[in-house]
Amino acid sequence: MHSKLGGDYIFDTQYLRMATQDMEDLVRKLIGAMDSMTPGKYIGLYSSLRDISKNIQDELAGHPALPDRLIIPFSETTSKDYDLVGAKSYNLARISNELEIRTPAGVSITTRACKEYMESNDFNKRISAIKHECMAGDKPLDQASAEISELILSGTLPPEVRKALNEIKDQLSITPDKGPGLAVRSSAWGEDGNNSFAGIYESLINVQPDRLHEAYKKVLAAIYTPAAIRYRRRLNYRTRETLMAVSFQTMVDAKCSGVVYTLSPTAPRDNTVIISSAWGLGSSIVAGESATDQFFISRENPYRQRAASIQRKEKALRINPAGPGTIEETVPEELQTKSSLNAEEIDTLVKTALRLEQYFKKPQDIEFAFDQNGELIILQSRPLHIQSQVDEPSESLLKELKNREKILSGKGDVAQQGIASGKVYIARCDSCFTDFPSGAILVVHHSSPSFAAVLPRAAGLIADVGSPLGHLATIAREYRVPALLNTENATEILSPGQVITMDAEQKTVYSGILHELHLYQAERECIDETYEYRLLKRILRQVEPLNLFDPSDSNFTPAGCETFHDITRFVHEKAVEELIEINIGTSLDSSSPNGRLQLPVPLDLMIIDIGGGLNNIEPETKSGRYGRKIIEQDQVLSAPMSAFIEGVTIAGVWQSSPVPVDFSSFMSSMTRTISPQHAVSTNIGRNLAVISNNYSHISLHLGYHFTIINCYVSDNPADNYVYFRFAGGVTDAQRRSRRARFLSEVLARLDFSITVREDLVIARAKKISDNDIMYRMRVMGVLVAYSRQLDVSMIDDSRIGSYANDFNELIKDRIQTTIGG
Repeated sequence: MHSKLGGDYIFDTQYLRMATQDMEDLVRKLIGAMDSMTPGKYIGLYSSLRDISKNIQDELAGHPALPDRLIIPFSETTSKDYDLVGAKSYNLARISNELEIRTPAGVSITTRACKEYMESNDFNKRISAIKHECMAGDKPLDQASAEISELILSGTLPPEVRKALNEIKDQLSITPDKGPGLAVRSSAWGEDGNNSFAGIYESLINVQPDRLHEAYKKVLAAIYTPAAIRYRRRLNYRTRETLMAVSFQTMVDAKCSGVVYTLSPTAPRDNTVIISSAWGLGSSIVAGESATDQFFISRENPYRQRAASIQRKEKALRINPAGPGTIEETVPEELQTKSSLNAEEIDTLVKTALRLEQYFKKPQDIEFAFDQNGELIILQSRPLHIQSQVDEPSESLLKELKNREKILSGKGDVAQQGIASGKVYIARCDSCFTDFPSGAILVVHHSSPSFAAVLPRAAGLIADVGSPLGHLATIAREYRVPALLNTENATEILSPGQVITMDAEQKTVYSGILHELHLYQAERECIDETYEYRLLKRILRQVEPLNLFDPSDSNFTPAGCETFHDITRFVHEKAVEELIEINIGTSLDSSSPNGRLQLPVPLDLMIIDIGGGLNNIEPETKSGRYGRKIIEQDQVLSAPMSAFIEGVTIAGVWQSSPVPVDFSSFMSSMTRTISPQHAVSTNIGRNLAVISNNYSHISLHLGYHFTIINCYVSDNPADNYVYFRFAGGVTDAQRRSRRARFLSEVLARLDFSITVREDLVIARAKKISDNDIMYRMRVMGVLVAYSRQLDVSMIDDSRIGSYANDFNELIKDRIQTTIGG
């Protein structure tokens, strides 16, 4: 199911219903098999399955499954809270909690609170009725929007939601009539996720403690602005997906603020970080309403400045000390032409921005502020949409362009490359756009987000004033609308109805239509996320997350299973214990083909033979500690198991001596193996192999890492496969990620198909010859031995490739020379 998220498959809700039903049936059979092995012992698994299945069915029926939590501090936000707090607040919480980068202290009033507010006031039916009239053409969108917003503002807060709002002051230690108020910001479903919703929803600044209830309703009401409705309609958001979390954040008394792009959205090959900044608060910067300094910084260490543009900044927004809102102040004369960022601040900002990009695995659009003490605070971070480079015009076309009348040339900043032709439409911020002709060139003075509603219908955008880092520029890139900002006087030079062609890349506006130039226009890409895609992501949150890692944890119980993955993990661990108890822990006849494998490395591995996997020599069979049978290496007949053993026992690869570790890494999962002399009966069975003559299922729990190697080998390549799964660990997330990338690189060189998600690595090789399968199983053995203590050494990214190269040389040499290829 997860592979469908890659975009290579087309699927509908019927597929989701069938796939989830198949999964539920399989998990139920798994529980049934466990219950047959241990009657009644883990009966609570059925209750967990019922709860998870109900959540999935609710999602399929259009009723999002939301936990019963109304308020969540940023400091307590985890990945399980994503749907409750929305992407914008979730990202901020991750930045603070996981990266320890300073963000405003904050609290989320969740989407569950929004759902309860709407349902307790019976708004959903009334909103649906108004929307139906609008869709039928009986009511203009603006009127429908106004009626819905008025409806939401008039609602009564349920007691539980009112209580949650009243807790905010205590949570954030806000004292009435003392100090600034709070920033109240939207965090809707989808906002700052794959779609930005930049400038679409409401944010309120410096809200006083006694006005939080009112501010909360205002942000909820902004769900149904005309721009928001159009945006969601384009993305096919359903009514029940229209859920809003609202964050309440401490205000930052900003010395200066701005926006940073970790990569140029229009010229990514330049490898440049772009910063736009000004004195005071940053809301006017993202709205494209104020003059800003711009800095172009190399992404390569030591992050040298390539260019800078320092503007006269006469005004600055400040927190209104009398509250609420902001006030505009005149910037002191000596600061108006001074850079709003010094060299040290630029260096700190660039390093932090690139760190965020690395963490989120995508280029980032970041809002920031430096407070009066010069400390950096990240206000927002979301994915940055990058435009592919367009082809260069041919020499013949360039020659023809020289003869064309140029109305504007060489002026402005490119927000989105591309070419557009059409009639000029000069708009004001208060324009209603009812007469906006589809395909016109939108020309404005300020690049205000208020123009976002009309942008999908525009062929191009030209602005006198505006930042390529502002909200409208973000929307232009999402819609692939060519956009040229900061042209200074386009509204004066261009006339309403005038036919023009704009070449945003060349910063040129020509008179008339140039058909030849359109041959070079970049094709617009569809950025739609379908309803089915979003539904699948939500369903997978009931399936994929693994919350049960360590069997010794108190939550490692049937009731602790919150996902299908948890149930399968629980059953697997307990099945290993029960199989060991049945096959090893009890008194067995000496001919029983099960026991502990004797190896020259400290891998405490129990083997259970299900048919032809062992050659049991009865008279000489020895017993180990606790009455367990000892199985010698030469008794293993299973082809894939023998190959694994050959690899894992290569001399010198398995390091048994302890390695020095720092405190954060001392529990590195690859450094802990239960030694035979210290093992007790309750620990037996941590590592298990179920084998037959041509099959092996190897389950290893080394320290806090979980490895599964599943293999079938035969003369028929169509039946052959090797499956490798690795997850877990308790070192920091960065080292776990590096280890996963090392494993991925190693396995990719062996033609495995790889899936990597954080510290989870899944690799598959199938439909290959038996010789190729056996070779890969030997590599699996070497990999287990080689990587068991590697975690501690993964101190920086350079080690990934270095160790992968070392491993590649190792298997090239040792497997071929020691084993014979």
